[in-house]
Amino acid sequence: MPTDLDRAIEATVAKLTTSDGPLSIGYIEKYGHQMPYMTKAPANLRDYLDGFCAMHANKEFLVDGEQRLTFAECHAAARALAGGLVDGYGLQVGDRVGIAARNSANWIIASMAIVMAGGVATLLNGWWQGGELAEGIRMVDCRFLLADQQRAARLDGQDIAGCEVLLFDHDTAPLDGLSVLLAKGGSAETPLPAIQPTDNATILYTSGSTGQSKGAYSDHRAVVQGAMSYAGQTMVFFEILTAVGTAMPAQPSALVNVPLFHVTASVPLVLQSFAIGRKLVMMPKWDAEEAMRLIEKEKVSYFVGVPLMSIEIATHPNKHNYDLTSCTAFAAGGAPRPVEHVRKIKKEMDWSYPLLGYGLTETNGVGCGNFTENYLAKPDSTGPATKPLVEVGILDDDGNQMPQGERGEVCIRTIANFTGYWNNPDATRDAFTSDGFFRTGDIGYLDEDGYLFIVDRKKDIIIRGGENISCPEVEAAAYEHDDIIELSVFGIEDERYGEVPGMVYLAKEGSDMGPDKLRDYLASKLAPFKIPVYFWQVHEPLPRLGTQKIDRVTLRREYNEIAKAS
Repeated sequence: MPTDLDRAIEATVAKLTTSDGPLSIGYIEKYGHQMPYMTKAPANLRDYLDGFCAMHANKEFLVDGEQRLTFAECHAAARALAGGLVDGYGLQVGDRVGIAARNSANWIIASMAIVMAGGVATLLNGWWQGGELAEGIRMVDCRFLLADQQRAARLDGQDIAGCEVLLFDHDTAPLDGLSVLLAKGGSAETPLPAIQPTDNATILYTSGSTGQSKGAYSDHRAVVQGAMSYAGQTMVFFEILTAVGTAMPAQPSALVNVPLFHVTASVPLVLQSFAIGRKLVMMPKWDAEEAMRLIEKEKVSYFVGVPLMSIEIATHPNKHNYDLTSCTAFAAGGAPRPVEHVRKIKKEMDWSYPLLGYGLTETNGVGCGNFTENYLAKPDSTGPATKPLVEVGILDDDGNQMPQGERGEVCIRTIANFTGYWNNPDATRDAFTSDGFFRTGDIGYLDEDGYLFIVDRKKDIIIRGGENISCPEVEAAAYEHDDIIELSVFGIEDERYGEVPGMVYLAKEGSDMGPDKLRDYLASKLAPFKIPVYFWQVHEPLPRLGTQKIDRVTLRREYNEIAKAS
């Protein structure tokens, strides 16, 4: 039965999406289906940045250590740097420009400059090792790579297919830290090329069940509509809260503690902030006490991170040393949040509410949301589809809708969906139904109120604190060692990270390949977050299915019980 909040959301969305409302809706045909889009949204990311930076010009936008930059200052710097890319480096519309660096204000301004110049902002995983970074660069044929010293050093000796590496610095004024982009000419006066809504805008990387990372690319319309979907959602809640007399902050503020190369940071956190005039407080490395200090100092009103982050704050022994009451929303995304965490966060920080979002890299983060009282009532649900742009379907393998309450693959249809996987038409074709639903690989069902419940995954993916880990990729790296006969990698439940990788392996008879040696071997091949936390060495062949494939499901169930008992 719909709650009072469900009804209030429905009524407010209806009010705001009328023809003269701020979220007015039109329709575009894709996949033979009429997809809703926000007609008043800017046509491309440059128009989006230009318009909203002008609207909020004098408000603070980025706080990064001692740096404090307004929207206007960030836009002015990005506009000059875009001119440098076009005039000095000859950047053409659609050229891929990679970013590989830690979080910083200059990272965000670099990404602004790339899309304003017509380039495709290619967000490389800053935790990758040299081989992984090089693969990501080659995969999409990056023309340039903006990198900090640490990531550039990882590429020494790697084949990056002629990509030009441009070094930049953090913790300094944008035009100083990113001066390399102005080294060959160009300025804020340089004319910039026209950008169409269907031109490519971004590439984000996602691990597939085959083990090879894929570059998910999106056009300007999809990314803008994804950002506006989040902004519209925020507008709906501001309207509801204002109607009942709740005071809104003078300026919303959010902590940036998730990696900027993640869709969670890229769209709902950073891009949405332009539209709603939100201040972003940078935090290069996660530390719960530092987060609390910044929440108090900067009057942060919104917190988002993987589930372990909010629970660390809620249960921190020094929590009461800080005034955290400005922060009324503790959101989670990127990994399942244990049900007990939902109630614990509300109990320990009773002035606030836990929130949950469900979206994917391929949907530009757009999907479902579960909020406030509704989340407390259904803490094991991701909530209903986000209105007015998102449609969630529960489909069978042939693309047919399952009856309400029955399990099937969770599929999402929205104008914000990505275009495809770069240079991978087979994977792109398999990712969509003929009528435009993106197949998430998650198994779930919808209840009578349209709330989505996810119960399993079809793909061999582990989500460790928001980071996707492909089981076959980790397995392939371990199989490169001559002493390994067979193995299996699967997820082990973990209170902090949701799940972590575990590995069961059989080594050659007489081999000294113990867990520590295997862990050290993998450290040279994989990013640290992909390395299994648990290693179990066995001395008999692993169990198999009738197809003779290793029975990963049975192993996962058996070794989760072993991990719990240890």
